[in-house]
Amino acid sequence: MPSFKIDVSTAVVFVATPPTPKLVSKQTGEVAIDRETGAPLATVGLLISDEGEGNLYQVTVPSTGVPENLTPGTPVSVIGLKARDWENTFNGQSRHGISFRAVAVTALGA
Repeated sequence: MPSFKIDVSTAVVFVATPPTPKLVSKQTGEVAIDRETGAPLATVGLLISDEGEGNLYQVTVPSTGVPENLTPGTPVSVIGLKARDWENTFNGQSRHGISFRAVAVTALGA
């Protein structure tokens, strides 16, 4: 499915939840791997506020693009943010949504 670039150049972005490993399976604890770089993937919650509206997004980022010092409230810059719609069927139940992916998240003023 196609992905779409998201322009956050005028937005204020803060860490809402610290980075955690993105798991393939909660049962095994297997961490998801980026197909392009081979790096483990992490998920970070970001509060993105622009034009009077704020939203919380769970963004997947290769661990090589996430500094270790990201804590809630840290102002950040998001590099290469994209959105992609997804759909799957599991046990006869159809699910769909939008996933968010970035190349990197960097702390501002670091």
